[in-house]
Amino acid sequence: MIKIAFNTLKLLRPRQWIKNVAIFAAIIFSGELFDWTSLQKVLIAFFVFCILSSAIYIVNDIFDIKKDRLHPFKRFRPLAHQDLSVPYALVVAVLLTTVSLVIAFTVTPAFFASTVIYLLIQLYYSTVLKAIPVVDILAIASGYILRVYAGEFAGGFHISVWLLLTTISLSLFLAIGKRRSELTLVSQNKSLNIADIRKTLSHYSERLLDVYASIFATSTFVSYALFTFLENPVGFKLGISVLLPDFLPAFFQRKWLMITIIPVVYGLMRYLQDIYEKREGESPERVLLSDKPLLTAAIIWAVLVIAIIYFLGS
Repeated sequence: MIKIAFNTLKLLRPRQWIKNVAIFAAIIFSGELFDWTSLQKVLIAFFVFCILSSAIYIVNDIFDIKKDRLHPFKRFRPLAHQDLSVPYALVVAVLLTTVSLVIAFTVTPAFFASTVIYLLIQLYYSTVLKAIPVVDILAIASGYILRVYAGEFAGGFHISVWLLLTTISLSLFLAIGKRRSELTLVSQNKSLNIADIRKTLSHYSERLLDVYASIFATSTFVSYALFTFLENPVGFKLGISVLLPDFLPAFFQRKWLMITIIPVVYGLMRYLQDIYEKREGESPERVLLSDKPLLTAAIIWAVLVIAIIYFLGS
């Protein structure tokens, strides 16, 4: 029984729930993080996406069970390793999907619609889209983008267009990094046929994915820099103008968010280093949690954002 419970937990991939933190973007940047009524809805939304994404992972594992058995790492997943049966996994997936949709319906109609769209796209990805070059990358990126929108719909807040562009760019960057690392990993094993592991990988070259990664790493930096420059933070104000000369507050109180560009640039560069030197990136959450400098940069960025928006905002 304990073994079944442990393998079921592995099947849910709780480590990947960290992706759902994107749901908090809208409420954080709207300056309403400490409004309990709104935060409660966003927390429920986070829970919904955690269990719904786990259901999607299970469905994806069911469809990829034969290919996963050929993969150097994925062959140890519960279904590929035959630790759990497919019928059992399917029952768990249906149960999680049902519960997530029922709870989502109680949040807001727009949030419920976003969960349904997310579910449909992911199911379509598992069955069709993952076999179509370029489209498979766009489908992966859409999952990150929909998480941000889901948080917006749940809390009733809006994100700026520059933050949206940052989200789109970063989502594509992570999706491309995932494919780049998969291609590198599979290419190292000469006994494996790339198309047998993932059909779309045979249509990508390392050089092409390098160009894609460069494009969206650059657009992530540019769009985030513009966001920090143009955004007018709202939230609790500390009123630091008394501590600064008269000619400084007008600039500093409006541009504090630009400080957060530093950890963002470092994070992008460090992640690229993980992809190219350490040959990681196939699992973004694994890279984040295992790379201490990258994790530290992410924490510093989060602390700075909270401090600036809620205490140093204009």
